[in-house]
Amino acid sequence: MSDLTKLKHEFAKSSIFLVAIGDEKRQSIIIALMDQKIIRRGLQVTDLVDVTGLSRPAVSHHLKILKDVSLVDYRSEGTKNFYYLSHENKEINKLKALLDDVTEVIKCNRQL
Repeated sequence: MSDLTKLKHEFAKSSIFLVAIGDEKRQSIIIALMDQKIIRRGLQVTDLVDVTGLSRPAVSHHLKILKDVSLVDYRSEGTKNFYYLSHENKEINKLKALLDDVTEVIKCNRQL
């Protein structure tokens, strides 16, 4: 398989993840969940509404997208859900591999 064909397949495998993390509103949720003070306990939707300025339905929608790509997970305590960044790194590792391969192709093409 050629390098470009391989990259095409890698981009296709990463496209849903790229769309999920490419949205500025979802990026603000990701950044809020990275805060060291809350990383262990997680945040509720109401907390994310306060941090992001988005409506409850909008935060819930964006959380679903982030959960679908295994970037965000949650735990329930009674009737409360606490959202946190998942320890699942499969999609991030795919993206890293894609970027490494893109860098390598660019490097090889410069040498031609």
